[in-house]
Amino acid sequence: MAENIKLLIAEDEAALGQIIKESLETRDFEVILCENGEKAYEKYNSENPDILVLDVMMPKKDGFTLAKEIRAIDNTIPIIFLTAKSQTADVVEGFSIGGNDYLKKPFSMEELIVRIHNLINRTAVQKTSKVFEVGHYSFDFPKQQLQFRDEESVQLTHREAHLLFHLIQNKNKVLDRSLILNKLWGTDDFFSTRSMDVFITKLRKKLKKDENIQIINVRGYGYKLTV
Repeated sequence: MAENIKLLIAEDEAALGQIIKESLETRDFEVILCENGEKAYEKYNSENPDILVLDVMMPKKDGFTLAKEIRAIDNTIPIIFLTAKSQTADVVEGFSIGGNDYLKKPFSMEELIVRIHNLINRTAVQKTSKVFEVGHYSFDFPKQQLQFRDEESVQLTHREAHLLFHLIQNKNKVLDRSLILNKLWGTDDFFSTRSMDVFITKLRKKLKKDENIQIINVRGYGYKLTV
């Protein structure tokens, strides 16, 4: 059921945008369709959507720029990027900006709907979670913030926060690479694997002030957080 889920879609290809809108509306989603990034930003502020589906390449304001502006004021709303690009650098950039997921064109409506529901459910779990103690760090999952002792908190991206959450949930155990890739990235293909490696490196840097914390690469299996 998609009851009460309001989506904002920014897609400059009019025919594709209309197909997505009509397909989702037949499944009881409330859909706001915008033809460019500027219009999407206006509607984001006035309509209070639950999730954003943004085309990367758009006139006036591209999807990455739009996501940056939204993330500056809202670090929790789920964002899915639609892209014809599949280069690792582009995928990593999207996640680094604060995107939660991406779909490569062409895609099936069923796949989009599954990813929408997964993100909505994941966000609900995040909002009801707590603050975790990891060595000398405090990790506020709902706020996506990491704090070392009494220092100022560091803001994590959505992807960093969810990856750290799963590492903590499996502390001192091996976190299966394929399992977490499918859960957070929606696929365990080459590009997603490379993207995950980049985010593991970022987390290591942000946790380096506590020398007892390590994220170990267990070759052939996955990663293990040890404290």
